[in-house]
This record gives sequence, C-alpha cells and structure tokens, in this order.
Amino acid sequence: MTTATPKATRSTEGPGLVILLGALIGFGPLSIDMYLPAFPSIGESLHASAGEVERTLATFFAGLALGQLFAGPVSDRFGRTKPLYVGLSLYVLGSIGCALAPSAGVLAAWRFVQALGGSVGMVSSRAIVRDLHSGAAAARMMSRLVLVMGLAPILAPLLGGWVLHTSGWRTIFWSHAGIGVIALGAVFAILPETAPPRSGPSQPFRSMLRIVRQPDFLGYALAVALAQAGMFAYIGGSPFVFITLHGVAPGNFGWFFGANAAGLVLVSQLNHRLLARSSPERVLRGSVRVAALAGLALVGVVVTGLGGLWGIALSLFVFVSSLGAITPNATALAMEHQAKQAGIASAVLGALQFLLAASASAAVSASHDGTARPMALGVAITALLALGALVLARRAAPPEQGTPTVEAPAPTS
Repeated sequence: MTTATPKATRSTEGPGLVILLGALIGFGPLSIDMYLPAFPSIGESLHASAGEVERTLATFFAGLALGQLFAGPVSDRFGRTKPLYVGLSLYVLGSIGCALAPSAGVLAAWRFVQALGGSVGMVSSRAIVRDLHSGAAAARMMSRLVLVMGLAPILAPLLGGWVLHTSGWRTIFWSHAGIGVIALGAVFAILPETAPPRSGPSQPFRSMLRIVRQPDFLGYALAVALAQAGMFAYIGGSPFVFITLHGVAPGNFGWFFGANAAGLVLVSQLNHRLLARSSPERVLRGSVRVAALAGLALVGVVVTGLGGLWGIALSLFVFVSSLGAITPNATALAMEHQAKQAGIASAVLGALQFLLAASASAAVSASHDGTARPMALGVAITALLALGALVLARRAAPPEQGTPTVEAPAPTS
C-alpha cells in the first residue's frame, strides 16, 4: 500500500510519477553525458583550451554538490513541490545562459547555475520516495527510478552527438532548457505534495552533522557513494583505455558504454524481483561483493594482460551492472530512519556521492601513466571501500534490518 500525506491531491500511483521522479534524478547524468561529445567543438568555438572546457564540468559537479546541501533543508521546510518550481526555473535559466555563453569562463559560470537548479530535483526525488515508502518498498521504487534514470547514460551521448552533428553545441543547451520546461510542466500536472506537515529544523546544517554521525546512515551512504565513485573512475579512464590503448574506434566506444548502462538497468529490475524474497540489506551485501570481485578481476586482467580488451570489458560490465542493485538498496537503507528530515538526508547523500565521484575521477586523471592501471585501481579500491562501509552499517543496524521488510506507511509528523 502506498501512503501519502493528507496534502497530496494527485495520484501517488502509476507510471507517470515514477517516470517524472526518475527523470528528475537523471538531470545530473543527462546534463553531463549529453555535452561530453561537444568538448572539442566548444573549445574551438570559444577559443578555449581543453583544460578550460573541462572546468565547465568541474563547476557543474561543484554546483550539484553545493546545491543539494541547500536544497535539502529547503525541501523539508517548504515541501517538495515549491522548491522544485524554483529549481527547475533556475535550471532553465542556466541552460539558456550556457547556450548564449561567449567564453569558456562564462559557460562555466552558467553551468554552475544550471547545476544548482538541477540539484533540487535530485534531492526532492529521493525525499519523495521516502515520504511515500519505507523498507523493501522504498528499495523497489528506487529500482523503478533507476530504470528511468539509467537510460540517461545510454541515450545522452548518442543524442548529444546527433544534436552536435546537426545543429552545433549550443543547441545541446537549448535542448536542456526545453527539457527543463517540460519537467516544470510535469511537476505542476503530476507531482503531489508528499512532505509531512512540518516546519523543518531551525538549524539544518547542525542536523546534517547529526545525520552524518549516525553509523547506519553513514555506512550505507558511503557504500553507494563509493560505488558511484568507482563508476566515475571508469567513466574518466575508459575513453583512453578503450580508444587509445586498445584501438576501439571512437564511433564504436559508445556501444561498450551503452552495454554497461544497459546492464545496470537490467540488474535494477532484477533487484526489484529479488526484493520480493529477500531484504534490501542482504541483496546489497551480495551486490557489493560482486562489485568488489569485478574490481579485483579488472586489476588482474590489466596487470597480467590475460583476456585483453574483452577481459577489461567483461569486468567493467559486471562492476557497472552491480550498481543497479547497490544504488537503490543502499539509498533506501540510508534513508530508512530519516522520515522526519528526508530532504536533509537526501541532500547529504547526494552531496557525498558527487564529492567522492569527482575525487575518484580527478585521482584517475592525476595518476595517468599511459596504462589502464589507474582506472582499474580506482574501480577496485572504491569497490573494496564500499564493502568496508557495509561493515560500519551492519554494526549499527537493528536486528530486524537483516530480515525481509514490508511496506509501511511513512510517518506524517
């Protein structure tokens, strides 16, 4: 049974809400992956170096991390829908600014604004899931959202490449603005107000510190953030490994990228079925072990050379696919005891993910040595650390958390 607060005036059932929430969480990946193929064109058009163009990505990461920290407390205090109206409007404004940018510096500034707006949707979506569901039901809904948001890394590079080829890089950002307008209309038409009646904490940042000090939240939050960091280590290092080292044609690289994203989506749906028979914690534990083994296998292939390109591709496929179960279960478990401050908890969770993801990507770039080792070690180390984070969470978890859970109404006060 799905439970909404008395404020909800629209349906909390059906595919429309799931598609909308998945799309809002996918704003970050969409806004990143869609413009990556345009880096050379942006540099040529704006007379900017590769480093200057890459800084537009760094400012976007910074905006997503900082924006979520502010969006969480606002979401708890004013509800889920009102901040979304402001955030999506800001996203549209930032997208238009990017499309009209006369220099790389101005583009980087507008990318920061665009990320601030997009971060609101990412925070609100996770909080809305917690408003409506708990336990295994929350993990199942997160799996459905992963199905939607998982399409972004599959379709965004292809769509961005097509738009770049037909209309130029500025049209990519005009399309971002159009997507933001559509999302704004969908929020108005579909999204109910799910937040329980409350005024929010008077000292939100002190509340963030209290949440971070809770071992169960921190353990599960670190598990999902470290797994995502491994994903970004792969994203940052794989173009060099596949194209430069192993001679994969740039046009064919997208097939490897898309296959891994498809594996993630398929596992997220398998996770939905597994949760009918097992607990989120048990499925999460097995998934993180698979990720760690895949990371170690990747290091083995890279060091020994056994398996070559296909050994690397298979290890990465298993690792990335495992995120389809790690992300929804770890997110639901981290949010499980945060019903009264779901927005703040979602903000901390999201900011931690992007902080560690950006750090992993930067570490792989900084340790570049002309081999696949930096990428392989980045994937393996983050996966092993995620496994260690679960030890922290399990020590703090109540006994019943290890057993299958059933959907329960979210608290309304």
